[in-house]
Amino acid sequence: MPVFPRISLKPEVTEYLKSIFLNKEVLAVVGQQEAEHRFQKLLTCLSHPPSYTCVRASTHLAPLEEIRHKLQEELKKQQMCSSPAEGASVQILPHPRIPDVLLLPVDGPRPVKQLSSEVLVGAQCGNAVLRGAHVFAPGIIASPKYMKVGDVVSVFSDLEGRCTRGATSFQGNKVFVGNGVAEMNRSSIFCADEPARGVGVRMVEPLYQSPSFDGVLPDLVFLQNLPSVVVGHVLGPQPGERILDMCAAPGGKTCHIAALMGDQGVVVALDRIRNKIDRISQNAQMQHLQSIKAYCFNSIQAVSSDPAQKSEGPPFPPESFDRVLLDAPCSGLGQRPNMASTSSLKEICSYPPLQRKLFQAAVRLLKKGGILVYSTCTVTLAENEEQVAWALDMFPCLTMQSQEPHIGSEGMPGAGLSPEQLRLLQRFSPELSWDYTETSTPLSSRADKDTIGFFIAKFMKN
Repeated sequence: MPVFPRISLKPEVTEYLKSIFLNKEVLAVVGQQEAEHRFQKLLTCLSHPPSYTCVRASTHLAPLEEIRHKLQEELKKQQMCSSPAEGASVQILPHPRIPDVLLLPVDGPRPVKQLSSEVLVGAQCGNAVLRGAHVFAPGIIASPKYMKVGDVVSVFSDLEGRCTRGATSFQGNKVFVGNGVAEMNRSSIFCADEPARGVGVRMVEPLYQSPSFDGVLPDLVFLQNLPSVVVGHVLGPQPGERILDMCAAPGGKTCHIAALMGDQGVVVALDRIRNKIDRISQNAQMQHLQSIKAYCFNSIQAVSSDPAQKSEGPPFPPESFDRVLLDAPCSGLGQRPNMASTSSLKEICSYPPLQRKLFQAAVRLLKKGGILVYSTCTVTLAENEEQVAWALDMFPCLTMQSQEPHIGSEGMPGAGLSPEQLRLLQRFSPELSWDYTETSTPLSSRADKDTIGFFIAKFMKN
């Protein structure tokens, strides 16, 4: 059963999403009642975490079974240190269709008793706790006046961001995410001289039990949502190719692409923000990948006006890449868990024009016969199926391609695409299967469906 309220959105955003999920094409296929049911289910499942933690294994460094065994041993040690009374059973299963994915079932919601001593964290920090993280000091907004190291506290998430930092209590809109032990005194957390770093509260009784991967086998395992791993396989990189990741930070997909091609070839990673580029380089170094070249650059301007340009970095001559991944900036309305979004409708509607500018650059940079994969982590038509319809109309050289693996649902009606075209798309739609009472479905099948909201389209340039 749901334990959190539906995601809190601005009223105009709720109405906008409702108009998408109850559009005429959807109603013609499933009917008013089912469409309404799916929309309400979406709002509920977005505020809850997926039922499985997905880990991408560095199979370019070691066999999957070896990585699974090492991870099992590490997580057993972690569990014995934090909750020795609960035993040391950690279930880690390989995905049956994706050869570099390990799945860990999430235990929750659990019967955890709330305590009188409360710590309040920001919504983003609260979301991370629901995925297995501890509470880091920068995420703490309020704590008891005399909180000291070793105090047992209940952790709450501030849904609307209305609490003043440094408060000693808060009576506003908040939700309980579990109990933990303070690792810092209040005075250290809210020290005016220097921002506090490190774990502020170590979670010992989270509402949703999932392992913390902080510092666990950083070269061999990488926490990544299942659809994000699927993207790399759909792109299908081959050894020796030159591949572009246009919006690459923090580098999870970039590193996956390099690993899939056996670190043979070149993977160019672009992002506009310098510290994000540093993060990509760090991840590549951690996973022993040498083929990645990361540049701080705006991908919209990545096409050179000089076809004869020979420099290694951006901008690049047209038709420079065998494959291009455009994991586009988006409204992020498929992310889970997300109990509240402060985005306005204007902000959400600002993404499609940016995505189209990036798409135009992607097509120009792609070689003839090359593959372009477009993806987002949102649920709107305007950023997904409508972009596909626009691209097919704008670029006659593009044809849609089938995807492998295809473990999500097909595309959503509403953008004028044919049933055949919708079947070539891959939309991860948690509202179609999300059900906390469902236990009879095989784990891998449930893991494929109970994901973040995500969208993938694959094209070939003829």
